[in-house]
Amino acid sequence: MTASGSGPLVALLDYEMSNLRSAGKALERLGARVRVAARPAEARGADALVLPGVGRFGAAMERLEAHGFTGMLREAAGSGVPVLGICLGLQLLFDDSEESPGVAGLGLIPGTVRRLRTDLKVPHIGWSEVRWREGTVFAPPDGGPADRTYYFVHSYACDPADDGDVLGTADHGTEFVAAAGRGAVAGVQFHPEKSSNAGLALLGRWLGGVTAREEVPA
Repeated sequence: MTASGSGPLVALLDYEMSNLRSAGKALERLGARVRVAARPAEARGADALVLPGVGRFGAAMERLEAHGFTGMLREAAGSGVPVLGICLGLQLLFDDSEESPGVAGLGLIPGTVRRLRTDLKVPHIGWSEVRWREGTVFAPPDGGPADRTYYFVHSYACDPADDGDVLGTADHGTEFVAAAGRGAVAGVQFHPEKSSNAGLALLGRWLGGVTAREEVPA
């Protein structure tokens, strides 16, 4: 997948822990120029970075390091480049995870990742409505429950150290964090690229924020 179109240039990070095609196609449909990057040099000059992910936390951090992405992501976040984590990609933004004790995450959002404490079946697979914190880049301006319902597949959820980093919550027998962010770094626990019109609209709002940032005079 190579960049085309006139929208913001988004680097989709390929560290062999996700299916990039659906996320890339969704972003292209919204007008983004998408570049799949397997190395930091291939993401150079991007207006924003997307970190998707499926699988285990520890294995993902190992792959990120092997591809040279850990330092690049920390540097980009420190420079204010928008970073979007999807599913496991959100969890990797945190300090660590109960899934892989002793493995350090990216540390871009303070906190840890914990296994879902619920009497319901885990993993949580299916559609759940998200309660958005007002004023966040992800929150829909209006609409009913269908505009706030997304597709989840996960056994772990993030626990931010600062409640101010919680952008949205959902329920699976217990309340859990469905989205979190700090500064230009944010992520969602669900799969927006698999969440029909609601997910596409959410990605569109995020891209709108990227575009607005690029249009601000230096």
